[in-house]
Amino acid sequence: MEEKVKRSGSALERFVPILLLVSIGLAFAVGVLWQKVSGLEKGKTTTPTTTNTTDTTDVTAQQPKLTLDQVKNLFKEDVIKFGKDSSKLILVEVSDTSCPYCHVASGKNPELNRKIDEDSQGRTQFKLVSDGGTYVAPVVEFKKLIDQGKASFVYIYSPGHGNGEMGAQALYCANEKGKFWAAHDLLMTNKAYDLLNNTVKNDKSKSGDLATFLASAVDSGFMKTCLESGKYVERIKKDVALATSLGAQGTPFFAVNENTFPGAYSFDAMKSAVDTALK
Repeated sequence: MEEKVKRSGSALERFVPILLLVSIGLAFAVGVLWQKVSGLEKGKTTTPTTTNTTDTTDVTAQQPKLTLDQVKNLFKEDVIKFGKDSSKLILVEVSDTSCPYCHVASGKNPELNRKIDEDSQGRTQFKLVSDGGTYVAPVVEFKKLIDQGKASFVYIYSPGHGNGEMGAQALYCANEKGKFWAAHDLLMTNKAYDLLNNTVKNDKSKSGDLATFLASAVDSGFMKTCLESGKYVERIKKDVALATSLGAQGTPFFAVNENTFPGAYSFDAMKSAVDTALK
């Protein structure tokens, strides 16, 4: 009997550590699942594409600190900009023409807005007002304020999705000819999203394809030559560093004066900051 008890005790001693390991593993799995579910509930979509580049859309994210002087100093940089640093209202967009949520915020790709909306557990967070939703694309509203002379604007490239380098260079080329917005609006369509992510993919040899696509906005010969020259390669690298200095950790990222909005916020969320600046 004593020998049986010893053997039983020995078996139990071996079983307890195994049970403990199983419990720890189960707890870890549950924890990971909870984090994923929690992220979905908060509306966060993070898709790693290349090293140090992500699409980040988390309207619950902690807003980075920014000063008005930092925003005004952007006008001293060699970036795409409209207006002056003396404007009561300065709007900043950190974007990537290959980034899905940048397209959402642009208001020029309703197909993608609808698609993302369908994938977000039945919510209507990103469906445009024009489609019967509640989402007000901020870039469209920014452009109205710029055209009305009420705001200055700065556009900065950051690799939020990984296939936007050629698109960023094209915007700089277009800006030379005073055609930034015309090129921007074309690059934010569904056709451009497909072109940049599935055909061009930062391949310089596809400059002609991109130039042809943008021909209605900018002379295709000029655009092809500009892209092939690589004249803006170093400039967009500086854009990336500048975006980081502003606290942008993904795209899109917006600033209304010193107020930051890291993600595809509806303009409704920014309106209070805009109205305060314009008082």
